[in-house]
Amino acid sequence: MITPALIVIDVQKAIDDPVWGRRGQPEMEDRIGDLLGAWRERRLPVVHIRHDSTDMASPYHPGSSGNEFKPEVAPLPGEPVVDKRTNSAFIGTDLMDVLDELQVGQLVVTGVLLENSVEATVRMAGNLGFDVVIPEDAVASVDRTDRRGKHWPAEDVHALTLALLDREYARISDTRTVIETLP
Repeated sequence: MITPALIVIDVQKAIDDPVWGRRGQPEMEDRIGDLLGAWRERRLPVVHIRHDSTDMASPYHPGSSGNEFKPEVAPLPGEPVVDKRTNSAFIGTDLMDVLDELQVGQLVVTGVLLENSVEATVRMAGNLGFDVVIPEDAVASVDRTDRRGKHWPAEDVHALTLALLDREYARISDTRTVIETLP
């Protein structure tokens, strides 16, 4: 049986900073909380990813209050925390070593932003051979404006990003289904 690890990406106080604009998927933290509860109850591996921005003005910069994990999804003692400085949680980090040590073959990836760090991490995980699942209600996107000036609501950014990742890099599911299929 493949052991699934729950990966929680960048769910820090910084995501609530107005610099990001309007966020969709307001239920994301609750759904991640549901997943954390199920993983912890079954004693399955959980890995938290913390973004430590190198940009001094970023709300994710170390030492700022935004760098702290949101309390509703904060790591418990003993749960690994991987610090990253780029979009992908695999670049310049010890994530692969952590996953090898945990002996996991499946990653259930949650967090923010779907179209940024989650997507970069999922693409790399898929290329590395992991079975990747994204619970669509446990990831969030923000409104975006493209290079032509067209405004894209967070809900559309979310739907398109999931469509681009589906079957190529990950399977798209939802929190309830993921929990129901846990070992």
